[in-house]
Amino acid sequence: MKSLNKVMVIGNVGRAPEMRYLPNGQPVTSFGVGAKRSWIDEDDQEHEETEWFNVVAWGPLAERCKACLGEEQNVYVEGRLQTRTWRTEAGNTCFRAELVANELILLDGSVHVGADGASHAEAGGADAR
Repeated sequence: MKSLNKVMVIGNVGRAPEMRYLPNGQPVTSFGVGAKRSWIDEDDQEHEETEWFNVVAWGPLAERCKACLGEEQNVYVEGRLQTRTWRTEAGNTCFRAELVANELILLDGSVHVGADGASHAEAGGADAR
């Protein structure tokens, strides 16, 4: 049986990247990306809403995300959806859905970052290495 877990999001960075290192030295960076959706209702009223995605990048990609990203940048993020579950000290169960990134492209055309953390200049853009 085949299965697929792939998420592609285009939106704006809404929360600046926060990087930390695990005890084993592996870097992890998290940030938020908001994707807007617009529609017109039956009364011809325009509406807009933003869906927020919690993005997590690991290893070399985490380091490049921290170095290259800032708030309000327009980005393409590709990866897989992962749900984490944990219990609080009060005994409550919490859930968090995260997009675990394996590719990131700055949509100003300057940088494409793969899971290996390598940056590649796009046509007309500057290489961020």
